Amino acid sequence: MAEILLTAQGLGVRFGSFKAIEDLNLSIGRGTLHSVIGPNGAGKTTLFNALSGTRIPTQGEIRFQGHPITNVPAHSRVHLGLSRSFQLTNIFRDLSVAENILLALQAVAGREAWAFWRNRDPLKVSKKRAAELADTVGLSARFEARARDLSHGAQRALEIAMALASDPKLLFLDEPLAGMGLDDVHRTKLLIKSLAPERTVVLIEHNMSVVLDISDTVTVLAQGKKIAEGSPQAIRTNVEVKNAYLGSAA
Repeated sequence: MAEILLTAQGLGVRFGSFKAIEDLNLSIGRGTLHSVIGPNGAGKTTLFNALSGTRIPTQGEIRFQGHPITNVPAHSRVHLGLSRSFQLTNIFRDLSVAENILLALQAVAGREAWAFWRNRDPLKVSKKRAAELADTVGLSARFEARARDLSHGAQRALEIAMALASDPKLLFLDEPLAGMGLDDVHRTKLLIKSLAPERTVVLIEHNMSVVLDISDTVTVLAQGKKIAEGSPQAIRTNVEVKNAYLGSAA
């Protein structure tokens, strides 16, 4: 069994009287690909926001590598080893692939990153790392291309490269396949699968065939509560999951 990297205990998120997440327990194993699924409004993105630090939960505790991070803001969690992509593509469309990745590297490095303007030119080192990240996500051939000229799938790959710039131990991916054609779906699926076990990946995705093909563990939410959790095969045959989300054709 994988070592536990992140846990949530008794997690709750309220918006007024509405319980978006209610008394949720979750354990993410190191080096695994853990997917979170559920119908619209199930609380998936709210859970991601709480785990990644963009929303402080109303109740409960989150621990990363055994240390409490419940109230740690998102920008500080990046330096602890957590990173995320968002449901909507979050790139600089008028910049090149190289420039987008370099900006992500500089953001992680902080003030020291701006030393690339000096004569000693550590930009070459940063650009080498940017090229490595572009290669990781299959964008080497488009390294100098403008982000706006990439396909939707390639733009999502670029966003993943930018998320990897912080060299995270745990990467949250929020619906990375949304809006993709079949070819882009296949390429991005292989990319996501390749990230583990070197990194831990937590995935929100509506494409059930992809989720059930590449995940180690699947957690199913409905109305802010966890209704099932287990291997893809266990989820595929779970009657409650079928009734709540997958449907009888699953």
